[in-house]
Amino acid sequence: MAEGAEVVEDFYGVYLLYCINPQYKGSTYIGFTVDPNRRIKQHNRGVKSGGAYRTSYRGPWEMVLIIHGFPNDISALRFEWAWQHPGRSRRLRDLGRKKPREQKYDFCLRVVAHMLRTKPWSRLPLTVRWLKQQYMKDFPAGMEPPVHMPISYGPVKPAKVMKPVENKDIKNQDQMCVICERIAKQTDIMRCLSVSCPLISHVRCLADHILQEESSGMILPLEGSCPSCGITLLWGDLVRLKRGCYQQSGKDDNDHWAESLSQVT
Repeated sequence: MAEGAEVVEDFYGVYLLYCINPQYKGSTYIGFTVDPNRRIKQHNRGVKSGGAYRTSYRGPWEMVLIIHGFPNDISALRFEWAWQHPGRSRRLRDLGRKKPREQKYDFCLRVVAHMLRTKPWSRLPLTVRWLKQQYMKDFPAGMEPPVHMPISYGPVKPAKVMKPVENKDIKNQDQMCVICERIAKQTDIMRCLSVSCPLISHVRCLADHILQEESSGMILPLEGSCPSCGITLLWGDLVRLKRGCYQQSGKDDNDHWAESLSQVT
């Protein structure tokens, strides 16, 4: 593991491999993983060590790009399948086939650029991460990822989600939703990413609040402002918070992170 790797909880990613073996140089492979560091070792050690048949005995391979932030493995696996089979995906019918002189690597990047701007993937809180910057290429003009998807660089270290911190003082207390002003049960509460924000809301109330701001006609919200402190929030990050992510950060770290997110979005 390289030093300075970014820790990401609840990790589900879809990656792109690039072959540097002179005999197969330029070959690519797309796969799904919950641990990219372990997975690249498996690919380079061969199928007997858990690697894929298509990558065995053709290495070494470099894991150059990974898209992560999927809500679960099913969502990531569907993305993986569409990236592997763009010609068979009904969502990518207008993409077109690989051009005669187009390198396979360039075609893979063109496909994923198109996917990130296509629903439902365009509404997910995904991160585009270049693991190997020497292979990085700019996205074509007009095909950049949506503004809510950051482009990151460098290694990543998956981490298990910690059990949500339980405040015993309020565990059995009724709490009021700031939006509908009705009592909210602990299992139906959503909070702001900023730990200094007093937001208490029903899941449905906060979703409706964000959807009303978006006026998109969608069923699932994407991003909107916190009704209590006003910072911009991604719905996917709020769901991750409810599932137990971001518990390892301290108060100051979380507030700084939430403020930075608001400025970016």
